[in-house]
Amino acid sequence: MAFRTGSRVEVSRDEKGGCKGAWFTASVAKMMGESKVMVKYDNLVSNDKKRPLVEITNIVNVRPLPPPRGFSVHEEVDAFCNDGWWAGVITKVMAEGPKYIVYLWDSEKEMIFEPNQLRVHQDFVDGHWIMPSSSKVYVQAPILVFNAKHNVILSYSHSKGVKLIGFEMDAFS
Repeated sequence: MAFRTGSRVEVSRDEKGGCKGAWFTASVAKMMGESKVMVKYDNLVSNDKKRPLVEITNIVNVRPLPPPRGFSVHEEVDAFCNDGWWAGVITKVMAEGPKYIVYLWDSEKEMIFEPNQLRVHQDFVDGHWIMPSSSKVYVQAPILVFNAKHNVILSYSHSKGVKLIGFEMDAFS
């Protein structure tokens, strides 16, 4: 896929330490042949901490921004955190705000996000955006009970498999 100079994109930096699973927003500074692209990041800065980070990366690490779309509770989302977009699932809606509690797959933590920090999770496969299945592709609910006192909360993601989200203790345990 070729991009025009100035195109808004996201860049995966999986090969860079600590960035596995995140996508960072950027602009295309220049195409470098058919397989490389120079990008200028929106939220990452150069070593001098004064200028936006500019780097050359393989075209397979670059995708266009996903199309905008609303989202609902219990949907797979991307959450903006630590300067990038991280995949997760909404586990709870808080009354104030609204704010959403999101379980992030790669960090295995729950965090609170504002609506403008969330977007529907999509995969970019073979040059096309793939929306999550219209049927639920995960379960977030107490589904196993041990000793009738502890609920285990599991979540299933088509791309990540089954993840343990947490335990709920019965008030009488």
